[in-house]
Amino acid sequence: MSETAVPQLELGRIGEIVPRVDGIPKVTGEFAYSSDLQAAGMLWGHTLRSPHAHARIAGIDVSGAVGMPGVHAVLTHEDVPGAKRYGLEFQDQPVLAYDRVRYFGEPVALVAAEHPEQARRATERIRVQYEPLEPIVDPERATEQDPLHPDRPTMGHGYRDDPRPNVVRSLVIRHGDPDAEGEVSVSGVYDLGIQDQAFLGPESGLAVPDGEGGVDVYVATQWLHVDRDQVAPCLNLRSEQVRIHLAGVGGAFGGREDLSMQLHGALLALHTNRPVKIVYSREESFVGHIHRHPARIWAEHRATRDGKLVNVRVRILLDGGAYASSSSAVTSNAASFACGPYAVDNALIESTCVYTNNPPCGAMRGFGAVQACFAHEAQMDKLAEALDIDPVELRLLNALAPGSTLPTGQQITGSLPVAEVIRRAAELPLPEPEKLPRDPLRLPGGSGNTTRGEGVKRGVGFAVGFKNIGYSEGFDDYTAARVRLHADGSADVHCAAAEVGQGVANVILQVARTELGSDDVTLAPHTTSTVESAGSASASRMTWMASGAVRDACRAALEERERTGGGEVDVERVYRHPRTTPLDPETGQVTGERVHVAYACAAMRVVAEVDVELGLTRVVWIGTAQDVGKAVNPQAVTGQIEGGTAQGLGLALMEEIQTRDGLITNASFTDYLIPTTLDMPPVVSELIEEAEPDAPYGIKGVGEPPTVVSTAAIVAALRAATGRELTRVPVKPDDIVGL
Repeated sequence: MSETAVPQLELGRIGEIVPRVDGIPKVTGEFAYSSDLQAAGMLWGHTLRSPHAHARIAGIDVSGAVGMPGVHAVLTHEDVPGAKRYGLEFQDQPVLAYDRVRYFGEPVALVAAEHPEQARRATERIRVQYEPLEPIVDPERATEQDPLHPDRPTMGHGYRDDPRPNVVRSLVIRHGDPDAEGEVSVSGVYDLGIQDQAFLGPESGLAVPDGEGGVDVYVATQWLHVDRDQVAPCLNLRSEQVRIHLAGVGGAFGGREDLSMQLHGALLALHTNRPVKIVYSREESFVGHIHRHPARIWAEHRATRDGKLVNVRVRILLDGGAYASSSSAVTSNAASFACGPYAVDNALIESTCVYTNNPPCGAMRGFGAVQACFAHEAQMDKLAEALDIDPVELRLLNALAPGSTLPTGQQITGSLPVAEVIRRAAELPLPEPEKLPRDPLRLPGGSGNTTRGEGVKRGVGFAVGFKNIGYSEGFDDYTAARVRLHADGSADVHCAAAEVGQGVANVILQVARTELGSDDVTLAPHTTSTVESAGSASASRMTWMASGAVRDACRAALEERERTGGGEVDVERVYRHPRTTPLDPETGQVTGERVHVAYACAAMRVVAEVDVELGLTRVVWIGTAQDVGKAVNPQAVTGQIEGGTAQGLGLALMEEIQTRDGLITNASFTDYLIPTTLDMPPVVSELIEEAEPDAPYGIKGVGEPPTVVSTAAIVAALRAATGRELTRVPVKPDDIVGL
């Protein structure tokens, strides 16, 4: 009898398998999420939201709510003491709507009461006089309609000047000869619906006044310091008077980058001089955060007869919804990765994002690159078929490598093992087809028990994708860490890096243990009050950036202790990655050495079964190879790959926010479907460890590449099984049976 080696849990340093510090309390239900917070004398806040996607506000009457039992405050835009607008990158979003509402669910008024039901009932007594306006809901017509933001808040920031109304950002990348002809050409149009982050913990938090005019906000967020920097001006307070503390986060995936309850809770707390707790319902959560941009992508690939790409031409249209959020970065990313991880000498890429009265969109795992990958991988399969070349061989023939030049003009100087991930994924052995009859749970339709397998066909799909790590285009991205060494040899580490489930708390401790040579290390609470900014838990940046900051602070602390001869040492250090520079607004070419810090790639092979008579699907197996630089904690990396794959599967098969004239019609997990354990197949992961030369310990972020590539790979398998083009996700049964 053979014995299987069991991975050993080590001391908890770089490269070792380490149990999650929050694992046991989360599994046992003892972990305190932001919705579990309590404070003596606490009130409950509730938000009145617009029932219209677009309307002018003619008047607001709060008199019916003010005198209701238990009500302590009813606030409108007139009660905002400072700046009336805020925003993640551009201050285009009102704290509370004051002239018109621009999306369904936009906040209009706030109530604080003794009981949450009292607060909800009081909001129902507020009378808002709306004058409905025609909503802008078709992004293809948005540039021909009246502007939602006549002051054009995103203009004048170094972007290409686009005079059309409702343009958030437009970007054109011209590379080589955009008119170069090939011997073979394939083209297609690809659509992606609106995907929600669907985190399990709805937005929630607690705001506590400090009695001296300031406020402490405990909230599930992704970027504590940028929250503070948006909240303080609207409260007319200095930044040090607003302290943001990380409360337990029940998932994020980009949806917590923008403000939710932070500002509203703080307004109510300061007005009542009482702690105020706000917890969104699931329905409210759907309008309380941004979503993944829906997209339409026109693509043409020209190649030689032996399969070498000659020219790629792509036009991307993104719907940003009512406010800018991070749409400018998503627009750039979609363009930057439109050609995929392939070398091409000539390209013309146009990427445009527009304002509409649809739900606001912003950061979601893999933003921009997910949309691009779905299109470019469908194109590569179509090209392989036209040339009668194996799809894997076609990808290998065109794979990027260190030294290659991207369409932006940036040369790849770090690691990017595209060919290696393709080969390793392609070599993974496929599972044998299961015989019929079999358990209905192992057939398309699952527990629905709708088929015996007579119309089931099997397909194998393949896809490759890549994405940037970290913020780009000249953004001054940095992370701070503070280390206190005590006389007894123990240490405290302070870092505002948000632990949103990705495991950065473990990473910080692993780095500190490695550098200090001690296991007696404690991670202090994540807050703005004791350490400078760590940046956002997004863009696959946090592992890289936090590792660099903690490493540098630990080394500085050891040097300081040696210099002073012992005793307590307290030092703070700021880490910055290699500098990036903007894209030229007219040509889309990089204006310095790099537009992106570094890149990570992944390849995925998928086996799917489809009942072609009923349109039902089942993903049987997924095998992936991913470029991870250096795995800080291999077990955690594998978990990230599985989680990211699940979200890509959701986008491929079931997840889409449905709207009618801008109004969300499926704001619940009954009607907005997400994958369950019955939908997820076994995932086999190959970790390709090729150190990134500019990164601490050679590491790379790992959270986004699996989401970038999985949607494309799954739909490729469905195409192989059905023979249908399937150019839109999520794929619906009608798309398969052709109704």
